[in-house]
Amino acid sequence: MLNEKQLRNILLCAILLLFSFCSIAILVKAQKLSGFDLAAIHFIQGFESKQLTSVMKFFTQLGSFSSVMMIFLLVLVILGLYKSKVKMLIFGVVVLGTPLINEMLKLAFQRSRPHLHRLIEIGGYSFPSGHSMNAASVYGVLVYLLWKHVPGKVGRTVLLSISCLFILMIGVSRIYLGVHYPSDVIAGYLASSFWVIAVIWLFHKYLRRA
Repeated sequence: MLNEKQLRNILLCAILLLFSFCSIAILVKAQKLSGFDLAAIHFIQGFESKQLTSVMKFFTQLGSFSSVMMIFLLVLVILGLYKSKVKMLIFGVVVLGTPLINEMLKLAFQRSRPHLHRLIEIGGYSFPSGHSMNAASVYGVLVYLLWKHVPGKVGRTVLLSISCLFILMIGVSRIYLGVHYPSDVIAGYLASSFWVIAVIWLFHKYLRRA
């Protein structure tokens, strides 16, 4: 159970993330990040090779809807075996809410995908990146759920490092494959981070009152 000071810090962090997302959204809408996006795309795609493309396709698959649903079902079964109803609810709300939020944001901004150099084809709008949102939500909330169950500083460092690596690589893979702007990916990270933290804050706030 989190204390009041921890809850205030979490709320402050959520507000900061929301402010950061809104700032990027405003800049994107005003087309103020075009130079940054193009420079970052050219830099990342400058490393293109057959082997790296295979690696990036692997990571982009980890952030796909099918992979997320497989992880979702597996984690729910494990949490169910341990009868962790609160954790099941937090995990379910975070993971199932993410694609809904992503779809609403994409419809709100209706940003077209980049057409510079695509290595895969995909439809739909670009902002924010759905894969990046899935990655930040799923692997982010897993860190929260597993944190107390991983013994020692080394184990927790490994857990955090692996999660950060997966989140980063899934986002980078979308830029490398030419289907997202870097600002789409960053916005996706911010939106999902806000969502994860907001859900955790709401549940702990409810538990303290209950």
